[in-house]
Amino acid sequence: MGASGAGGDHLTERQKKWFASVEASLERDTGKALPEWVAIARTCPETTPRKRVEWLREHYGLGVNRIAHILSEAFPPEMGWDDAAGLRAALWSDPASTAILEAVEATVAGFDGLVTGQRKGFSAWSRNFQFAAVRPIKGGRARLGLCVSPDADPRLEAPKNEGWSERLKAAVTLESPEQVDARLKTLLKTAFENS
Repeated sequence: MGASGAGGDHLTERQKKWFASVEASLERDTGKALPEWVAIARTCPETTPRKRVEWLREHYGLGVNRIAHILSEAFPPEMGWDDAAGLRAALWSDPASTAILEAVEATVAGFDGLVTGQRKGFSAWSRNFQFAAVRPIKGGRARLGLCVSPDADPRLEAPKNEGWSERLKAAVTLESPEQVDARLKTLLKTAFENS
């Protein structure tokens, strides 16, 4: 997620610029570059992520975005944003849910300027910002979020604590790949154009 993870093809230009601005402002505002903060973070006596955040905030007064960036560099997760294949395999282990994911992927594959992002809890697609995300749910189903209004289609509803971008204003539960039909393809294209 940090500097090493911020340059991959899985991030939009906007996301890459955001990571670069966090690093630049960190050095400008604190007088310490990211490598210095990483060294400090590694001296933290705490062992859990939450306790490390609290320790950096309490001892150094850093904000949550800066702390997250520092900790992602100091203690990289086993599967970070750079391991899209590993994240995908871990998340999409159910064949029925995976078939739905593949139907959505096939629909968006030809969108010009598409950026695919794999996160721990969902698969996402962006252009300038995230326009769609899908996550597996129990029973071989999947939950798809879209950057469209919930009233764009009767199947859509407002999302509830989904964990993906707040720009995704509508969601639908998909029971099978066949539900990625012509209307849903139109909604995905509209969401893409909105991004």
